Amino acid sequence: MDPSRSIPQDTFEQPEESKLGRKIRESPFMVAGLGGLVGIVGYNLYQLKNKPKEVPLSLYLIHMRVGAQGFVVSCLTLGVCYQMYKEHLRPKIEKWREASHPK
Repeated sequence: MDPSRSIPQDTFEQPEESKLGRKIRESPFMVAGLGGLVGIVGYNLYQLKNKPKEVPLSLYLIHMRVGAQGFVVSCLTLGVCYQMYKEHLRPKIEKWREASHPK
């Protein structure tokens, strides 16, 4: 096996709690998306007993799934836009401010 393709040892040495904390720090929008997904699905399942009688169960579940997926995709899109701003646009704005307002 090629040593450059092996799994880093620190992956196995970290406790689960620190792995979760690292993931939350690295991608908070993913965590927000998953939290929203759980919230939307939970709310819609709770409201299942109040659904209109003329709406079939399969259609209600499809709408629930589309809403939850849309929320997750929106969160991830916001995360990508923020990351692009942070890495590409913010340095250019700071450089422009320094050039236009010398100390």
